[in-house]
Amino acid sequence: MRTAQRGAAILLAMLTVTLVATVAAAALWQQWRSVEVEKAERARVQSAWVLTGALDWSRLVLREDSRTGTTADHLAEPWAVPLEEARLSTFLAADRDNQTNVDELGEDAFLSGQITDLQSRLNVTNLIYNGQVEDIARKQFTKLFELLGLPPAELARLADNLRLASDFSPDNKSADAAPLRPQRVEELVWLGLSPQSLAVLKPYITLLPPQRDGIRTQVNVNTASAEVLYAGFEALDMAGAKRLVTARERSHFRTLAEVLAADGGVKEEPSATLFSLTTRFFEVRGQLRIGQTTVLERSLVQRDLFPPPSSTRVVWRERVPMHSLQ
Repeated sequence: MRTAQRGAAILLAMLTVTLVATVAAAALWQQWRSVEVEKAERARVQSAWVLTGALDWSRLVLREDSRTGTTADHLAEPWAVPLEEARLSTFLAADRDNQTNVDELGEDAFLSGQITDLQSRLNVTNLIYNGQVEDIARKQFTKLFELLGLPPAELARLADNLRLASDFSPDNKSADAAPLRPQRVEELVWLGLSPQSLAVLKPYITLLPPQRDGIRTQVNVNTASAEVLYAGFEALDMAGAKRLVTARERSHFRTLAEVLAADGGVKEEPSATLFSLTTRFFEVRGQLRIGQTTVLERSLVQRDLFPPPSSTRVVWRERVPMHSLQ
């Protein structure tokens, strides 16, 4: 009898130890989870503030660029130089008052970014004017689709659906069936572009807000790629577009007349309604990496040059997955 009681006591003790260990492990896991959640939330908030500061700095760079008195935006200007990944403490350490922030962020915070001229690309919004497909823009996109080997049926479907999405007049009987108007390039798949075609087009197109009074967004000849120049000029071949890019690398164009004088095969002075040497719309990309946490942001910044002094405003701002920045 005593042996049975002794065995039951040992078994009860083992069960008690197991229960205590289980409860302790659960409590330890909950505590670890709370610490990790707090750490991640702290990194997110810190990242948001740092990227906000980086965006404000980018806007300052663009404003100061417009005040230098130059009449052209080109790829040799300070705003066009990307910021390679650098340790954030190297920026903050320059200010002795920010030493506390340096200690809080630690040595594992890295910042990188880039400002891109969006008027170096063809604006999809230009396809529609007064509720109809605009002929000049359609020809430009036709040349681009042919160059990239994309199906012309997708361009026709894109233009037609964009026209429907842009028409909100009360007498539009098909308004209920019209697709939503996209706000980002990635959303053009709503209008009939396949994901494969969009991936090919992405480096050469943009989707900017419609301009007031029907004014189209011009292509900046100083920053556009050879592919965009080829598509933009009706009578220009690809070899001539590459010669224009080579010519502006030696010295950027200061007037549209210089584009005609360059050895690129342009037949007449570029129209100021289609081309420009200044830019109003820029994309600002910022990436902050703190330990294992990476935060990426993309913003559309509009710079208004007139009336002086120039000003900048953020049209939209979003967090994006890393693959969206490729």
